[in-house]
Amino acid sequence: MKPLLTPAEFEDRLRAIGAERYHSLHPFHRLLHGGNLDKGQVQAWALNRYCYQAAIPRKDLTLMSRMDDRELRRAWAHRVAEHDGLGDNPGGIERWLILTDGLGLARADVMSMHLALPATRFAVEAYVRFVGERSILEGIASSLTELFAPAIHKARIAGMLASYDFIGDTVMQYFRRRLEEAPKDVGFALDYVKDRARTPDRQQAVLDAVRFKCDVLWAQLDALHFAYVEPGLPPPGAFIPDDRQ
Repeated sequence: MKPLLTPAEFEDRLRAIGAERYHSLHPFHRLLHGGNLDKGQVQAWALNRYCYQAAIPRKDLTLMSRMDDRELRRAWAHRVAEHDGLGDNPGGIERWLILTDGLGLARADVMSMHLALPATRFAVEAYVRFVGERSILEGIASSLTELFAPAIHKARIAGMLASYDFIGDTVMQYFRRRLEEAPKDVGFALDYVKDRARTPDRQQAVLDAVRFKCDVLWAQLDALHFAYVEPGLPPPGAFIPDDRQ
């Protein structure tokens, strides 16, 4: 039987997953941040990533629908507003659409998701199903990839602004906002799993949930790389950049 990790050891294990598996390590992201993609490839990334952005509120509402604890629902509810928007805050989905607008993509095409890669849609829906089927602890744990997000957002902002003349500061506001939001969100989730994962089996379930989420993010980039970089074979019905039509 595996020993129970101390809170510090447990957090170290969680952070080690990011160092080994987070999608910042994927070759596609290295190309994206290094300025080595053309506009069509960046468009493909933004269009496909919208599927994930649009699913986040559905994922969180799915999770909340299973929470019996009112205080836990209250603590989690702001995540939906962060992405869908509330009041003066347009939300993360709208900020992502500002990015796709700036890249010259039609909103109707982006929002319909009909041009997204099949693997993108399958990976995203696997994440929504995961939080609907697994324990509340595992569902909350799956959000802990936010531990690793600030570094990738900073690299994305700096790299893309420096590398692409078709990217301006206005379209990067999604990432700037997440630099503020993500640390607050992840602090709550990290405290929750450290408090509730009090057996070796529960700790292992949390670690496995974070690995699963890393796999979801990695799989999306695998699909993008295959379709638009090497060998560059988008499947029937998927987005085709103008310069390849």
